[in-house]
Amino acid sequence: MATIAPPPGTADIFAEEARRWRNLENTAAAVFSRYGYGELRTPIFEYTEVFQKGLGNETEVVQKEMYTFEDRGGRSLTLRPEGTAGVMRALSCTDVMNGVEQRVYYYGPMFRGERPAAGRRRQFHQVGVENVGRVAPLIDAECIAMLMDYLQSIGISDAKLVINTRGVNEDRGPAGKLLADYFGRHIGGMCDDCKNRLERNVWRILDCKQEACRKVVAEAPDYVASFTDASRAYFDEVKAALTALGVPFTVDPLLVRGLDYYEHTVFEVTHDGLGAQTAIAGGGRYELFQPGQKKPVPGVGFAAGMERLLMVQDALGASACAAPVLPVYLVGLGSEARIANLKLAGILRRAGVPVELELEERSFKAQLRNVNKSGALLAVIRGESELEKGVAAVKTMATGDQIEMQEAELADYLIGFARGL
Repeated sequence: MATIAPPPGTADIFAEEARRWRNLENTAAAVFSRYGYGELRTPIFEYTEVFQKGLGNETEVVQKEMYTFEDRGGRSLTLRPEGTAGVMRALSCTDVMNGVEQRVYYYGPMFRGERPAAGRRRQFHQVGVENVGRVAPLIDAECIAMLMDYLQSIGISDAKLVINTRGVNEDRGPAGKLLADYFGRHIGGMCDDCKNRLERNVWRILDCKQEACRKVVAEAPDYVASFTDASRAYFDEVKAALTALGVPFTVDPLLVRGLDYYEHTVFEVTHDGLGAQTAIAGGGRYELFQPGQKKPVPGVGFAAGMERLLMVQDALGASACAAPVLPVYLVGLGSEARIANLKLAGILRRAGVPVELELEERSFKAQLRNVNKSGALLAVIRGESELEKGVAAVKTMATGDQIEMQEAELADYLIGFARGL
């Protein structure tokens, strides 16, 4: 029989792997809630202008990577390529416009039309947070510390944190001119993308991965020195707070992140376990406009690629996620026993006890094979003779010991056993 694989850049996630995904999500909920964040769920597609306005028309994401289509009314819609713009669209309907802080976290699928590679898919998943409505260096530092706390909690303890500052709007003119003058003198030997970036967005040259361009970038002037005293003081406070929190970091003046909305603090977390693509998380502070609004909304946040987190766990040997324990498997011989077991399973499940049972007519030997395969701790066995006597055989699978128990006592015994695990 022919099989149909999922589209390139996507993947099916079966139960064993899904447990690992759920662990990432549950740990995120536990860690982020300790910092006062609540979950927010937004649509996986938005009006296209949400991303055009929010991310900037000159970004690589908007220019090359978005999945855009029209609805029946001719309105342009886009599958979300990242989480922040949609979150900010949702929060702009709240009182954040009046400076009231909102702390939210999210996780779910994102979509970009990139070339599939290790750790990079067209449908990928992110877990992220946004702290929206207020601006302060200590908020930035706390957000970064929370990210590192989360990574520690999922077993990633040796990740490297890199930070930088993008300054604010009034810094962009002097700093941009400094960079444009420098790169303009070397642009002839740089890649075609950088030649375009020189005119459209000179900051993106700093992020180029081409070897010839990296050599030129390495000698670029210190543009941060042209920032205002206030911008540099803001960054100094972030660094001091991270030091006070015991969060190690390195300052990298070439770190600018790929989206235009960043200002002040930007950061990235890397890990060598990924090979060439070392980034596992990143974010920063931003001011983001929404369609129809004249005033930008400030925020700070980050997103971590969940596929990449799983890859790092694999590299560290921390990928194992224990399967849930199955306390009870019900074995039934004959139709009456199967009905009795189905009723018992309902009682146990309503009491919160996981249980499996055989619902087809199968031999005793075949059912015991399924019990062993399931990993169940106890097997409850009933046939015609047990039903006539009003009893059941309860077998401890690890030892093979078996006892006979009255049917009236059976449910309470199994519930007590499961709760004692």
